[in-house]
Parts: sequence; structure tokens; C-alpha cells
Amino acid sequence: MAARRSHQVRLWVFVVLVVTLMGTLLGRLAVVQIGQHDDYVRAATQVNTRVVVQPAVRGRILDMARKPLADNTSAAFVTVERAALLAAKDGGRALISRVAALLGMPFAQLWDKTYLCGTSGAPRAPLCFNGSPYQPIPIAQDVDPGRALSLLEQPENYPGIGVGAQPVRHYPHLDGLEASHVLGYLDRATVADVNSAAGQIADTDLVGRSGLEAQYDSVLRGVSGRTTVSIDPRSVVTGQISASNTIPGEDVITHISAPIQAASEEALADAITTARLHGWKADSGAAVVMDVTNGAVVAAASYPSYRPEVWTGGISESDLAALTDAKAGTPLVSRVTASVFSPASTFKAISLPAAVKAGNSLSGTYNCGATFRVGNRDFHNYESTAHGVINLHTAIVISCDTIFYQFAYRSWLSQGGLAAKSDAGDPFVAMARDYGLGVRTGIDLPGETAGRIPDRAWKQQNWDDTKVDTCARAKSGYPDVAGADPARAIYLKALAVENCQTGFQFRAGDAANFAIGQGDVAVTPLQMASAYAAIANGGTLWTPQVAAAFAKPDGTLVRAIEPKAGGQVGLSPSMLAFLHSALRGVVTDGTAKAAFAGFPLASYPVAGKTGTAEVFGKQSTSWFVSYAPANRPKYAVVVVVSQAGTGAETAAPAVRKIYEAIRLQP
Repeated sequence: MAARRSHQVRLWVFVVLVVTLMGTLLGRLAVVQIGQHDDYVRAATQVNTRVVVQPAVRGRILDMARKPLADNTSAAFVTVERAALLAAKDGGRALISRVAALLGMPFAQLWDKTYLCGTSGAPRAPLCFNGSPYQPIPIAQDVDPGRALSLLEQPENYPGIGVGAQPVRHYPHLDGLEASHVLGYLDRATVADVNSAAGQIADTDLVGRSGLEAQYDSVLRGVSGRTTVSIDPRSVVTGQISASNTIPGEDVITHISAPIQAASEEALADAITTARLHGWKADSGAAVVMDVTNGAVVAAASYPSYRPEVWTGGISESDLAALTDAKAGTPLVSRVTASVFSPASTFKAISLPAAVKAGNSLSGTYNCGATFRVGNRDFHNYESTAHGVINLHTAIVISCDTIFYQFAYRSWLSQGGLAAKSDAGDPFVAMARDYGLGVRTGIDLPGETAGRIPDRAWKQQNWDDTKVDTCARAKSGYPDVAGADPARAIYLKALAVENCQTGFQFRAGDAANFAIGQGDVAVTPLQMASAYAAIANGGTLWTPQVAAAFAKPDGTLVRAIEPKAGGQVGLSPSMLAFLHSALRGVVTDGTAKAAFAGFPLASYPVAGKTGTAEVFGKQSTSWFVSYAPANRPKYAVVVVVSQAGTGAETAAPAVRKIYEAIRLQP
């Protein structure tokens, strides 16, 4: 009996224990199912969801007639799952090799894309993949659709390979133009882009990297659609949690005239070809057409250039190397806004008003001798030609240098010579600043450089920044140059010795060179177009503007971009009248007369100035800066070609060709 009671007690204890545990479990289940149901659902969806991004259709870039300069089309692309690469014993090399063979593409181009940018062994961007590590990797874009789809027909041979379609840039090349530096290019968003965009950019988006594509990226890109789906452990979609529609990007309507842009590119290329036939190196150049009444940029051509399609679908390593190769002229660099040149005699339209403000009579006569002595050095006229006593109108027409040397030297002395510590009293520096030189114009294109006005402050700063290297060279010389050019090495060492000791001084020679746009003076072609546009329109410096308006895909105007005046040049009515007359004389009777022989100047008068910049160690830079019609100015046209001889023989004929195209426009 005692044993039976003991057995019953243990049984009841066991039953109570089981009931207690079951009660606890049921209670916990009730809490989970009822009290914490929403929390667990939320956690489950966060862990087992995937966001699928649908890129918005990018806005187009249109010319002034609303014809597309950069349009959209669709293209097939191929992706690979990172898991497929990690699962392969060889890291996926054999798989990618098979894909490359089927697509007819280089293995290296596809393999480079399997590397995340910034990881060990990754090639430089944009050859590597700069997207998210948690998405399929796009290894080939803009591929043949038939070949791409054949990958899906053999999943056993191409595990982890996917195929999709996406919108890509298409370039109609209106009238044969390229406009590469104006349009810019696209590249896949980087982690930095995504992190800094507050959710506005996904790692699958394309982002503008230069030109208008970069400047107006937020306008053109639109808003991507995002669909959040739930997935099971097999990564099979089980439901849709949320979704947002794509919002297409807006079109950017530009001031670019396709016929004038094409004519500018052709005229620039022809000028370079002709210059090379005459023995010049002619390695780079630019052409700009600007509306003088509002700053609208009608054309902007840069040489060397490239086909914008080279970026579509991902650029190859060889193409990227070619675009960034200094020996090839670094075609990615825009010579319109990002390169500087000495303006030479085109600067005289800026120096002349300065000389008059310094006290020289506009109606006076001056000796245009073959040379003018500044300190202990003779400064020469072009080809050391003497023209006797002439007025300032003739000085501009024939481009006399020695008269401007006189003006600059006397002004330098009156300011105190070497003792002057400030630029406050320098009329030449002040006038260059009034014309907007030495600062960015503010054009709506990225990468613009400010140029250089080498005043006393710049001389001091430049000496402070370079004196260590300069003084080292004063001792060591230039053995790296001596082997190829002993004379140049000797000259460079002597210059280093001088600059080490007194390179901070604004010397008389600096003032003389400044007055004729030589020495350290450096400007962009766009800056000179802006300066001459101010002469043409009566003194207003308009901010150069490429974009004119934004519009919806259906053509509805969203916003017009109003012209913006950037300043006023202090030119008196008498000075403006003088410059108009003298610059017209350059074309009818002066250094540009031969270039415009036979051009209908009576009905379409042109005003302008040639320039031939001397560059140490290189051939001369050819300039022609102009505006027309001179009696009712509408356009400023500039052409500059590096290492191409005189302005009269290379740049001026190119400008003439551009005006011939402008005259044909309605």
C-alpha cells in the first residue's frame, strides 16, 4: 500500500508538471499570436523581403528646336549572382569565360565587372562594379538580345546568369554632331552616391558624370519605382508588400543649335587638319558660339573629341585608357571650359580701355617701332616689324605690340615699379577683372576652370607655393631635359635661379607681357567669348547658359531658365564706338582681311581680333575672337587652336566657316 501511494504521488507530480509546462507554452503562444503578432510579422517581412528597383526613364537632352541630342532606347544586359561565383571552385572564371564566348565579348571586360570597386584586385572605376554587393552583378550591357536570351535556354551551363532589359542612352547625331563634352556621360551609381542621396539614388541607377548629364542629373534622372516583395527560403516571391511607381525624368531643352554645333565641330576639325598639312602640330582646340544678347551658348566644340556612345553599356579598359591618355590629347577634357590658353593679341581689346584709363589719349598717335626697351630687355613687335607713328585704331587693326608695351611700362612705373605692393592702382589688372577674367563664368557645365590673371598677389602666392622646388632646381638644374635639349636646360636653370631669388616680384616685363595677353595670362575660350560679347552688347557680362528650360516627356514646359547678368564692364560710349570700329577694321583691312576675302561683309559685317600666342617649348597658339553682325550684334564666335600658327591663318578661317553656317539659319 505504501509503495502504491508513493507511485501515485509521483504520477500526480508528473501530471502537474506536464500541465504547468503545457500551460506556460500555450500562454506564450497566445502572447506571440495575439499580443506580439504585429511585431513578428514586421520582423519576418524585414528579414524575408527584397526590394526590386525599376529605374525611371531618363529625361532627354534636346536642342533649341526640341530635337533630341541624347535620347533613350532599350538594351539587353546580363547579370551573374554572386553566390554562383562563390560556389564555383575557380571563383567563377570558367562560367564568365563561357558567357563571354557566347556573347562575343572579351573575357577581361566581363571579369573586371565581377570585382567590387575598392576591393583587392579590382580594376579602377568604371571598369569594376560600383553597385551593391547584395544584388546581381551586371557584367555585360547593351548586348545582342538573341545571344543574351540563349543564356537562359541553357541554365545548366550558365548557373546564376540572368538577362534583363533597361533603358540606355541613344545619340541621334543631328547633322552629324557629337557634342560629347556638352552632353557628358553616365555611369552606375557608387556607394558614395547612394549614401549621400537620402534615398533618391539606388545602386542600380545611372548617374551623370560630366556635361549636362551631371549638371542636371537630378532633373533628368526622375524617380525610380520600388516594389517590396516577400520571399521564402528558396528566394521565391510569395507576395507584394508595397510598391511605388516610377516618375520619368524631365527633358532638358538647351540653347544648342544642332546645325551650328555641327558646323562648329566641322570647322574646328578642318582647321586642325589644314594646320597639320602646313607643318603645325595642332594638337587641341575649341570653338564657341554665344548669343551676345543673353549669354545663351549656341555651340561648344572641343578637340580632340570622342563618340558619346563609348560609355553606353559600360566602357572598356582600352577605350577608357584612350580617353585619358595624355599622348592622345586627353579627349575627355573640354577645351572650351577646362583648358586655358594665353590670349595673346585678342587681349588688346581689354588692354586698350585700361591704357586710356591710365591717361593715354584715345585720339593720340604713338610710335609703333620694331622694338621697345623695357628695363634691360628689348620687347619686339611680331616679326620685329616697324610701322612708324600711328593712331590707336591702326594699332588694333595691324596688331602693334610695342605701343602696348609703352602703355604698360609707363603705368608700371607710375605705380611705383618694384616697390608697388598692391594691385589697387593697376588699370590693366582692374580692367581684366571687369571683363570677368580670372574667375569662372558660372556656365551650367561642371569642371570649369577660372583661368589666371597674374597680378602682384598671384605672383607672391605662386612664389610661396613653388619656391622650394624652384630653388632646388636652381642648384640641380634640369639633367632630365639636358639630354634631349641642352639649350632649353640651360635656359630653365637660369630662370630657376632668377625666380628663386626674386620670383615674387611683379617686374616691368610682367607688365609688358600682361598688356598683350602673354606671359602668365591664361583664359578659357568661353571667357573670351563672354568678354567680346560684352563689347558687342554695350558692356553686359551675361552668365553663359547651355540649358534653356525643363519640360515633361509630353512636351509640357515645366520651367524656363531666365538669362542672368553677371556684371557690367565699365566702357564709355566713346570707347565702345572705338572698339566696334577698330575690330571691324581688323576684318576689312587688318590681320583677318585675307581670311574673310569674298565673305559678304557689306550685308553681314564681322568684328574681331586675331591672336598669336607664343608658348615656350611649343608652337604658337592661334586665336580669333569675334562678334557679328557688327552693326547689330547677335553672336560671339571664338576659335582657338593650340600649336597651329597665327590667328590669321588657322583660327580666323574656321570662324568664317561658322559664320557661313550661322547665316544659313532662319
